[in-house]
Amino acid sequence: MDGDLGDFLRTRRARIQPGEVGLPSSGRRRVPGLRREEVAQLAGVSVDYYVRLEQGRGSKVSDAVLDSIARVLRLDETEHAHLLRVARPLKKAERRSGAPRVRPGVQLLLDSMERTPAFVVGPAMDTLAWNALADAVHGFGHMAPGRRNLVRQLFLEPGGRDLYPDWAGYAAQSVANLRLSAGAHPDDRAVRDLVGELSLKSEDFRRLWADHQVKACMHGVIRLRHPVAGPLTLPFESLTLPETPEQTIVVYTPEPGSETAERLALLGSWATAR
Repeated sequence: MDGDLGDFLRTRRARIQPGEVGLPSSGRRRVPGLRREEVAQLAGVSVDYYVRLEQGRGSKVSDAVLDSIARVLRLDETEHAHLLRVARPLKKAERRSGAPRVRPGVQLLLDSMERTPAFVVGPAMDTLAWNALADAVHGFGHMAPGRRNLVRQLFLEPGGRDLYPDWAGYAAQSVANLRLSAGAHPDDRAVRDLVGELSLKSEDFRRLWADHQVKACMHGVIRLRHPVAGPLTLPFESLTLPETPEQTIVVYTPEPGSETAERLALLGSWATAR
């Protein structure tokens, strides 16, 4: 997306204090964190070159330069990978156009997990396929196709905040993951449409998106207040499909015999009865 590289670099250097990198911190500063001149000096590139990079005018930037900038800005592994992607986006011919349809074999895999909620998401976190228990947890089957998106639900759907006891933390995590996906799929229309809609309609999303945090969300724990089952604590694991890397299977993995596992079993029975 336009401006991503410059905005990302500016927000990263703003969080680094001069003293952290061995520079004098005395004197008045008009901007927080490091100046562009200081980043250029520490990275071993000219000021003009670094300025052009922040302005999105750099071309054919080398791995060595990006690695040096990542070191100065103290980027973690995920941020470093994101920098490489937004600095040198793939040529259009190398990009896939949208998420392909979920293969029937993948749907059979989901359906075979009768006691475990599992679903497939695309680059924009749209839910592309699911099994019966995931439907019982999230109600995908009752959503319009364009609304089967958990990030959209967080910020725009009525009652979205009430579903998550830790709404603020989960919202920040979801936006950081969406930012990472946007960097990997800069021309994906679904990603652009989602970011545009959320930016227009949600002040909270605009604030979090402007922070340029990037974080992979491949495993963790989600807590839900389900309207039927009650409170659920759902550890999850995510698996990207090798042949279709735009698709990720998300599987909830509660401990066997735990209160959440028992609640899910009752929820599955209730959904079947309905």
